[in-house]
Amino acid sequence: MNRDDIISLCGTQTAATSDQPFDEDSLVFRVGRKIFAIIDLDSKPGRVSLKCPPEMSGDLRAAFKAIIPGWHLNKEHWNTLILDSTVPDDIVSDLVARSWRLVADSLRGKAREEAGLPPLARAKKAPALQGKAPKPPHEKNHEA
Repeated sequence: MNRDDIISLCGTQTAATSDQPFDEDSLVFRVGRKIFAIIDLDSKPGRVSLKCPPEMSGDLRAAFKAIIPGWHLNKEHWNTLILDSTVPDDIVSDLVARSWRLVADSLRGKAREEAGLPPLARAKKAPALQGKAPKPPHEKNHEA
């Protein structure tokens, strides 16, 4: 996958927007106001930095030489992919989608609404217990 493919893929993510807040060589993709991808427009081969669950980062870096700790980013949460065609396209696509999902899922309330995303489903509360809770068997009174 090359730089143009990554730009296209990032642009197809739901509610994705792009801008160049740092310089003319960096294209940033956001969901809401939060960044999920930073594409280096000048490097050869191309590079893209993506958010990544910390528990996956080390495994990806060990499996692929073209996946390195995020360049100038929090190394625990970001990986930089060198677009040299050594990482299979399906994995790159999955990493873009995961990065988007991590950021989109972190948006709450008004930020989700402004991004055009549906509200998060609320966890259902357990029904309130009526009366007293039963005692565990070892605490029952043993009256004779």
